[in-house]
Amino acid sequence: MTETSPAPSAAASEHLPPRARLGIGAVIVIVLLAFAVTVGIGMLRGATGAEVVEPVSTASSVPPPLAEAGLYVHVAGAVKEAGLYRLDAGDRVADAIAQAGGFADDADRDGVNLARPVADGEQIVVPVVGAETSEPGGAGDDGSASGGLIDLNTATREQLDTLPRVGPAMADRIIEWRETNGRFTSVDDLQSVPGIGEKMLAALRDLVRV
Repeated sequence: MTETSPAPSAAASEHLPPRARLGIGAVIVIVLLAFAVTVGIGMLRGATGAEVVEPVSTASSVPPPLAEAGLYVHVAGAVKEAGLYRLDAGDRVADAIAQAGGFADDADRDGVNLARPVADGEQIVVPVVGAETSEPGGAGDDGSASGGLIDLNTATREQLDTLPRVGPAMADRIIEWRETNGRFTSVDDLQSVPGIGEKMLAALRDLVRV
């Protein structure tokens, strides 16, 4: 009967001296540590090196600036080239007169407020020096306006003062409001003037225009 000999590797390892077996074990441990370190470095790089990629929009996030609408004013009277002109928002009466070629030689330059902002659709009339201007708000015997309606956008302090219940202080407020806001677009805008309520507006409604 044939006897089975032990596996050469097992037999060899049993016959290796203790120092040799210790060296083999140390090599195996070093190999395992090196493998573990390599895997760990790879995982660390994958965690820290990944970048979050946000979706890129094909449209700009900032809308293009809106085109600012122009203003159209009618410049008439003592200017060199009266007519309809386009201005930019924020322009003033001085800009409108400049568009019309400037003052005519006989223009009453103090007859208009050059610093007032212009409003779309208004008419700017430059008076002539020495011309007699009709005062549509001239007071009659009964204290009511005669000769026409007072234009809130062109009336002087004296003209506004002739209106019932409007004194010099209120006239100044009306003029200050139109210089600040551009112009009256409706008679109802009078209620935006400090001190003018519904009752006063009702008293003025049929005496003024815009």
